[in-house]
Amino acid sequence: MLRRVGWLIGLRSRRTLDAKPYIAKVKPVLMVDTVQEIAIYIHRFHNLDLFQQGWYQIKITMRWEDGDDLTRGIPSRVVHYEAPESGSNDSYGVWRIVDKDNSFLTEPFRIKYARQDIRLCMMISFTLPLKRYEGSATSAAILKFELMYAPSIDNASVKQLDASPVSVHEFRIPPKALTGLHSYCPVHFDTLHAVLVDVSVHISVLKSAAYRRPANLSSVVSNSRNVSGSSAAQSFKKALDLLASADKRLMSFVKALLGARETLLEEMQRLSKAIDQSIDLSDFVSNMNNVPLSNSTVDSSRQGKEQNSLEQKLNITFDLASDDWLHDLSKDHLSRLFHLLGTQLHYLWNTFLSFHRDNHTKLLEYLRDIWTKDRRAEWSIWMVYSKVEMPHHFINSGMSDILNQSAHKRVSSVLKLNEPAQVAANRAELHRRSIAQMRINNRSIQDMHILGDPMRVPIVIVERVLNAPRRTLSDNSYLRNVDMLSKSVLNGQNDETENTKDANSQQSSRELKIVVFVHGFQGHHLDLRLVRNQWLLIDPKIEFLMSEANEERTHGDFREMGQRLAQEVVSFLKRKKDKYARHGHLKCIKLSFVGHSIGNVIIRTAIADSLMEPYRKFLHTYLSLSGPHLGYLYSTNSLFNSGLWLLKKLKSTQVIHQLTLTDDPDLRHTFFYKLCKQKTLENFKSIILLSSPQDGYVPYHSARIESCQPASFDTTKRGKAFLEMLNNCMDQIRGPASGSPHQQRVFMRCDVNFDTTLYGRSLNSFIGRAAHIEFLESDIFARFIMWSFQDLFR
Repeated sequence: MLRRVGWLIGLRSRRTLDAKPYIAKVKPVLMVDTVQEIAIYIHRFHNLDLFQQGWYQIKITMRWEDGDDLTRGIPSRVVHYEAPESGSNDSYGVWRIVDKDNSFLTEPFRIKYARQDIRLCMMISFTLPLKRYEGSATSAAILKFELMYAPSIDNASVKQLDASPVSVHEFRIPPKALTGLHSYCPVHFDTLHAVLVDVSVHISVLKSAAYRRPANLSSVVSNSRNVSGSSAAQSFKKALDLLASADKRLMSFVKALLGARETLLEEMQRLSKAIDQSIDLSDFVSNMNNVPLSNSTVDSSRQGKEQNSLEQKLNITFDLASDDWLHDLSKDHLSRLFHLLGTQLHYLWNTFLSFHRDNHTKLLEYLRDIWTKDRRAEWSIWMVYSKVEMPHHFINSGMSDILNQSAHKRVSSVLKLNEPAQVAANRAELHRRSIAQMRINNRSIQDMHILGDPMRVPIVIVERVLNAPRRTLSDNSYLRNVDMLSKSVLNGQNDETENTKDANSQQSSRELKIVVFVHGFQGHHLDLRLVRNQWLLIDPKIEFLMSEANEERTHGDFREMGQRLAQEVVSFLKRKKDKYARHGHLKCIKLSFVGHSIGNVIIRTAIADSLMEPYRKFLHTYLSLSGPHLGYLYSTNSLFNSGLWLLKKLKSTQVIHQLTLTDDPDLRHTFFYKLCKQKTLENFKSIILLSSPQDGYVPYHSARIESCQPASFDTTKRGKAFLEMLNNCMDQIRGPASGSPHQQRVFMRCDVNFDTTLYGRSLNSFIGRAAHIEFLESDIFARFIMWSFQDLFR
């Protein structure tokens, strides 16, 4: 290193303290820099569920995570790759760049109705300086999207649009991703501003366009001319250190550009192959290593040796793990190499951006598929998977086990120790603690709604139940089925009908997919809109019904509520059937249900109604959010039980009597017992039961349709009736779905464990209602489950 520094300042022999003759020969050295360029393509703004009409804009800013306001990214170029629709009144004005905070704002666009699409079709590119990171970033970058809103006004006054931010969504781009990345990046904002902004992000390191003279080095050299002795020696040593540092920085810049070129070439080839659109880079690759490096100050033999070595090191298969070969190059060679790589990168980068604009639809679809697969792997951090075998038959076995162990006096302690809800909560808490020890450092863009505070994200324990064969008259005929769930089921490859090939051959055939959302006790028809929004993101072609038939009418008889829902569903289904039939052949119908709390009981009651009999064969997916499928027998929440007792005494509400199985002295004549005997679940192809051990409103075992320890130890008529209800429900779930003998049913139980510290010390958390309502106010758990098993929701 000392030899190379001496060569730069013209020293060829011994170095003395009298540096005047040599310092006079020092030439000004241009500093070189790299920049981070991040191109953001804003494709589409899709309104899922904005509550307010008006004018909206998207504001975008960038900054270094470890920096301040002075290290913000600077908007460098804006491109429209599609002309806006002519004559449209949904947009007004132009995009803007605000110098005050280096932000970019799209043109204002007007939102008038739900599921409205606004095609923005523009690219904004930000540059972030890398001078303090010596070529490659060691800090993450923060990409910030703000949703700006202004009330609807007439077009004459839009010029004075005064929009204010209503929601923010931030993403973190880790240092690994800043070396080069091409990723889909959906922007959803928050649950009160449910939209989807289709965004793709593309990143590369480039050569900076600006260079500057090292003022500090020049001042040291000029000042040393007028001093001698020890002061001159110190100044000279300082000059050497500065030159050595500049040499080291230049090597790091060259190495950063080499890595960026390698990454960009690989990504361009991968993307062009994925969408079957070629990028002609043959001439570029073949001539990429023809680097003319001449230096009159170096003899020809040395020059030829260094150039051959350089051409070998510049080969596309070079090893970036070591930079020893860079030390063999002179400062002049490094400088030439830096400028050459910078030119190549600018050419490749502009070629890619042009290629993206010409093929943006195919590229977006491909990147979205990659994003879906990557998120499934990322979100598995908060999900615990297990497989259990479905029991053949539930029996009262708890008491005999305790008797065999001769531990009568320890029954209560055993019950408390093995309480399933407590076991599940402890399991989730242990997993949450393990997450605290993790360091998530991948190459993906990180959604700060989730990764901003990983400890606050719900833990989801997914239990896949492997189906056992149906029971026969003899319990001895039970054969254990330990086969794994068929992959063809989860991939949607089934053989439901014999006429599938004929239906697929008809170009005009269509598939009608209907999802019905049913609220709970004293609920609102929009209660389940967060789950609906996730379903719409997975499958935008669904027709959804937010049931209003029982709104403000959930105090009466379940039979009446079920009949009202059945009438509403049949009427909706007929309307959609007629509409689809007018536009071509209707291939098949898939009818799915989502219920919260007692909405699940209403759903099952409606399915059992005679009006639904012709449509049961169309049942597809059933998603239950904390539904009391077995009523409120063996509820352990004493406060809630006291509240139910008061409601029964004061208001004599019929639905409460039915939930607690007190609507008839004989349990076998109660509503719930009879409902469990009716075939309400056997036609569904997929059944997903969501529960929470923190939910004090619905008994844990009832939401999961499983036994509980009090029932196992209860040998009275009450315990026997409960187990008969349970076995009747499970008999409907065992084996393949009715009407589809070749398709194995998917049956899952999902425990959602929310972060209880968010609730604080409130009445809701004290009585166990907080987690019950969290199913309606948080959509992260739905995102995890539905996107991880999205084939079940298509």
